[in-house]
Amino acid sequence: MTTSFVCAVDVGTGSARAGILDSHGNLLGRADRPIAMHQPRPDHAEHDSENIWSAVCAAVRAAREKANVAAADIVGISFDATCSLVVRNSQGGQLSVSVTGERRWDTIVWLDHRAISEADECTRSGHAVLDYIGGVMSPEMETPKLMWLKRNLPGTWNEAGYLFDLADFLTWKATGSLARSQCTLTAKWTYLAHEETSWRRDFFDLVGLGDLFEHGNLPEKASPVGADIGPLTTQAAADLGLTEKCRVGAGVIDAYAGALGVLGGFAGDETDISRHLALIAGTSSCVMAMSQDPQPFAGVWGPYYGAALPKLWLSEGGQSATGALLDHIIRWHGAGGEPDAAMHARIARRVAELRAVEGDDLAARLHVLPDFHGNRSPLADPHAVGVVSGLTLDSSFDSLCKLYWRTAVGIALGVRHVLEALNENGYLIDTLHVTGGHTKNPLLMELYADATGCTVIEPLADEAVLLGTGMVAATAAGLYPDLNAACVGMQQGGRTRPSNPAAGARFDRDYRIFLEMHRQRQALDAIE
Repeated sequence: MTTSFVCAVDVGTGSARAGILDSHGNLLGRADRPIAMHQPRPDHAEHDSENIWSAVCAAVRAAREKANVAAADIVGISFDATCSLVVRNSQGGQLSVSVTGERRWDTIVWLDHRAISEADECTRSGHAVLDYIGGVMSPEMETPKLMWLKRNLPGTWNEAGYLFDLADFLTWKATGSLARSQCTLTAKWTYLAHEETSWRRDFFDLVGLGDLFEHGNLPEKASPVGADIGPLTTQAAADLGLTEKCRVGAGVIDAYAGALGVLGGFAGDETDISRHLALIAGTSSCVMAMSQDPQPFAGVWGPYYGAALPKLWLSEGGQSATGALLDHIIRWHGAGGEPDAAMHARIARRVAELRAVEGDDLAARLHVLPDFHGNRSPLADPHAVGVVSGLTLDSSFDSLCKLYWRTAVGIALGVRHVLEALNENGYLIDTLHVTGGHTKNPLLMELYADATGCTVIEPLADEAVLLGTGMVAATAAGLYPDLNAACVGMQQGGRTRPSNPAAGARFDRDYRIFLEMHRQRQALDAIE
């Protein structure tokens, strides 16, 4: 097994990353390349899928070079990506999803909220598929985006011959196969993997998408995560710098790859896994919990059957803007500027200095409700807005640091809000596995433990998302008999950070204020 390697590709909001891993899950080389995003209007965000493919290919070549692994020794590849919607014509060519009409912008980005009214319409339908997405349709899912496309760009809709979640598009580019992942279809397309007839066509009829299957080339049955879709085509092998012997695995949405990367070690203990929560935290944050039985309830997406590990149900919560919100606070404040890594680090250092002097009283009257891009969970309210209470005329750098600190507190309390909803509905979560960009932010890592009261595990693997996708690739390549075995065999363990009991009372008070701010915002919205 030591001479066989796999390639994992992760396409995020701003870049494509690739990693080369051995069969034990060790990351031998990684590289990333930027991808372009087009925002012609507020709430509109678009990618160019050919630009994404080029970035993927460049990243794979660079990662293989860094790993110093021969192309012939890479036996499997898989892709994870954001849940963005790619539209192609019947010949496979690009079709514009943009109000500008430019064909290169053929992909609606996951965070695009142009279809918020269509999402509301889906929710009002009351259809049974809503029981498996927390009762509320999000504009981040594909159905409302498809509705918007048909209504606002009918020329594109009429020409459409292929509709893909981004991870499935990359699998298609790699193999030519129209297979779709059980992860993408279940989590974002209202596919009910646990039912014999998994597509509820009456739902699409109800929302005006009765012709979806004519334009989408969607299969009747999804492919389980890690299924061997086939070998790389001659063209794809040349583009990626790999060989046609390399097998391609049915991929996952990026956050689900992170869940596999941090929770995969528990794949052999399906009764204990429900105590563990994956927090995949970057621009936005996803929380994922798995259980043997479905736990449906309002405000949390799912339960999804087999969307990550086979035979397990997954519930997904999240926050639509976390890292992006801290960036926004820096840009927004008069003492801010460009929210690069150096600025975040400078603020964190100054917060530590201020706390050393002021202790728990640092900005104690400043409170931030972090719903600046809606509330994904547990309120499932895409119309929700952020609130800041306790502002003064201070515009110094220290005032920016205090606002940043209290925003970070609000983000951590938002995770506690989701966690409580899960535990009130059948879970018994006491351990939080954090991966993503937030592991580099010392304030957030401290707060995730102290504000939730959970034990926090930080994975030893720097790139848990790439690790999870590597597990999928290793399964497809036959290095392990199934995905569970690959997850157990490749997991890397983690460092434990216990919560500080002395901080409990302070955050309990902050949390009561946090809940009261939610109630007051809703009361203000209700005033006519």
